[in-house]
Amino acid sequence: MLQDWIQKGYSYSQNPIFKKFTGKAGALLSKPMKIGLLLTTAYNKLVDVNDNETGFQQLKSLMLTFMRMARAYIKGDYRDVSKKSMAIGVAVLLYLVTPLDIIPDFIPVIGLMDDISLMAWFVDAFSKEIAKYREWETQISYENIGRF
Repeated sequence: MLQDWIQKGYSYSQNPIFKKFTGKAGALLSKPMKIGLLLTTAYNKLVDVNDNETGFQQLKSLMLTFMRMARAYIKGDYRDVSKKSMAIGVAVLLYLVTPLDIIPDFIPVIGLMDDISLMAWFVDAFSKEIAKYREWETQISYENIGRF
């Protein structure tokens, strides 16, 4: 099932609508306040989703990791990621928070399928970047243990 989402997400990433989000995302990377608002909005949308599927929970966890990476990137704490990867991730978040997209979110059940598919594709395509960030995040946490 997750593989199907990844395939659909890839096809959505090739859609002209998503390409517009990618262009907007590149411009947003230089605007920390707007990225902060986007991260807050995307976080609220992710935590409001009430789904018990294990695959979705894993996907949600990975997207939340990306959001922490974006925050660290904007603050300048973490830069070991390409600007292109960040722009595509931000484009996925923009797409996630926009109610009118390829399949509008107000359509019950299927309205979120394009969002989930794009998230699955992004996480699959950029899993190395996300894993690298998680390793950095863990290293930073260990370095700060005992510091007050």
